[in-house]
Amino acid sequence: MNSTQTDLRLDQEELQELVLGRWAEDRRKMRKLMEDPIFHHQFDLTIAEHRELTLNQLKELADRQVIRKAYPKQFGGQESPGGNIAGFAEMFHAHPSMQIKGGVQWGLFGSAILSLGNEEQHKKWLPAVLNLELPGVYAMTEIGHGSDVGNIDTTATYIPEDDEFEIHTPFRAAWKEFLGNAALHGKAAVVFAQLITKNVNYGVHAFFVPLRDDDGNFLPGVGGEDDGYKGGLNGIDNGRLHFTHVRIPRTNLLDKLGQVDENGDYTTSIASSGRRFFTMLGALVQGRVSLAATAANASALALTGAITYGNQRRQFNAASDIEEQVLLDYGLHQRRLIDRLARTFADIFTANDLVVKFHEVLSGQNDTDENRQELETLAAGIKAVVTWNALDVYQEAREATGGAGYIASKNRFNALRDDLDIYTTFEGDNNVLLQLVGRRLLSDYSKEFANGSFKVLTRYVAERAEDSLYQRSGIRRVIQQVTDVGSDRRSAAWLKDTEVQRSLFTDRVRTQIAEVADALRPVAKKSQAEQAQVFNENQYDLIKAAKSHAQLLQWESFTDALERIEDENTRQIMTWVRDLFALSTIEQDLGWFIEYGHISQQRARALRQYTNRLAARLRPHAQDLVDSFGFTQNHLRMDITTGIEEERQEEAMEYYRRLRASGDAPIPEKVYRARQK
Repeated sequence: MNSTQTDLRLDQEELQELVLGRWAEDRRKMRKLMEDPIFHHQFDLTIAEHRELTLNQLKELADRQVIRKAYPKQFGGQESPGGNIAGFAEMFHAHPSMQIKGGVQWGLFGSAILSLGNEEQHKKWLPAVLNLELPGVYAMTEIGHGSDVGNIDTTATYIPEDDEFEIHTPFRAAWKEFLGNAALHGKAAVVFAQLITKNVNYGVHAFFVPLRDDDGNFLPGVGGEDDGYKGGLNGIDNGRLHFTHVRIPRTNLLDKLGQVDENGDYTTSIASSGRRFFTMLGALVQGRVSLAATAANASALALTGAITYGNQRRQFNAASDIEEQVLLDYGLHQRRLIDRLARTFADIFTANDLVVKFHEVLSGQNDTDENRQELETLAAGIKAVVTWNALDVYQEAREATGGAGYIASKNRFNALRDDLDIYTTFEGDNNVLLQLVGRRLLSDYSKEFANGSFKVLTRYVAERAEDSLYQRSGIRRVIQQVTDVGSDRRSAAWLKDTEVQRSLFTDRVRTQIAEVADALRPVAKKSQAEQAQVFNENQYDLIKAAKSHAQLLQWESFTDALERIEDENTRQIMTWVRDLFALSTIEQDLGWFIEYGHISQQRARALRQYTNRLAARLRPHAQDLVDSFGFTQNHLRMDITTGIEEERQEEAMEYYRRLRASGDAPIPEKVYRARQK
């Protein structure tokens, strides 16, 4: 390897600032707080003990008043939505159940009251929500309509003679399900139901519904069940709720977006029912942003453990007869972990940008209808890919650390992965979210097509409109092969060019969306059934296009982050990391790029070879890269990061050094037989 490459030194402090993002100080304060063992996960607990531990941790958080950043100053908050999510992401490594139960209480239940309620309702309920006197439930999901919130079956019918709403779940499929705090601790719920008045259904609205008395017993008409032991997050008392003609005052309608007077007349400031519905789901957007930021942080934690271990654990005599080789020196191990490290940096930078966007909208700095719609689309796509990536990282990190990684009480990979599992369907199933992204891309594409323009799909997709015949005919491949004849180096130079990477990512999105749009266009004016059939036939391709778009966003965020690095060595190393992310992502879909003429066979071979070289080039910097995440042993709480493995290896090597020096070392059988001949 070129000595100038290994001599480069990473500025960990500058990189850490970039990783922690705009609210770095908020994250550091929360990290410091989370070092306190009172907030840590404990193993070998019964489900009842785990739930009690988690509830007590929430009480501690409430007492220390560290969960109010997103709330108005009149309630002790800082009106900092971005700072709130930045701090929230740092709670995961302490105890995921505590983090998510807190998210239910203050990020969903409390936020719904704040964003959908009026000032009188804020004063009435929020103080008790914030100090945990009023544990709450965010009752949206139903057994029969998981991600399809618009078609939930719970009803809230206005009874004018009593000036009350009647909350009712007419059948079991309408029961509210998978709800945090529902099984045991919740005293009230924000219930989402179809608002019906004067026999007109005005769609989904939110209602404040008391659940239990002070002794923990359900109030009349309210019932529920405990979900019991789950695949993860067992410190949270998830359960289901049902309502049988439960009456609540009319004033319990969270009426910021829609009001019903005593006569039953409905009024709203948002005429479009669709826009009103998506505004109603604002708390879900916050949840998706929070999950993306948390998942990126979680991946960083796992890779810190796996790469630290890979730098110390030795196995097999590959390069020496007397010294075993460090795992991270093996090319396969580099591709397993360093590829995912590159992707994790992409996840982090993208999540950071998403939090900034969220803050701009929620703080009112740039709260336009267009920005809200864009935030919804970005949050859906980024949450999907980053949470999937986190699960992949944890599985690979566990396998890369062998049996050590499997001992949950020592190294936590399994426990944290199990807690992360629900992220892929939490706050929206990832595939459904990508379908939302795909529909937005189709809409944007159709608008551009209608205007006779082939410019951008979104602000993240650069202009790229080339003749489809040129794309498929092989002309581009021929040109690449002629240009690159006899020169793998020339092919590699082409692959690491920023504009080439940008073109490859943007062309893939445009081509994939254009193909789906072309398939849907002939049935645009046909029956609903015919349109649904054609859409269903192209649904898989639409999801692929949406995922391609999310990966383009990741590449853009990473590339933008590079421009903010001042130290030249650090910028060079992180450029290699960006290139590894880009090329390993392209490598995973290489068949598509070859099929559509974006990459020739020769360049495809060069890509694979160059990606291997990139991982090897980054190997000397891998430890510095994960150390830049800034986790202490109190955050990691993994035996494999304490240096104990290095001590064991040194002890073993010293033993054999002394044995060889003594002259008493046993002779290997092969040597013995050779001497006998």
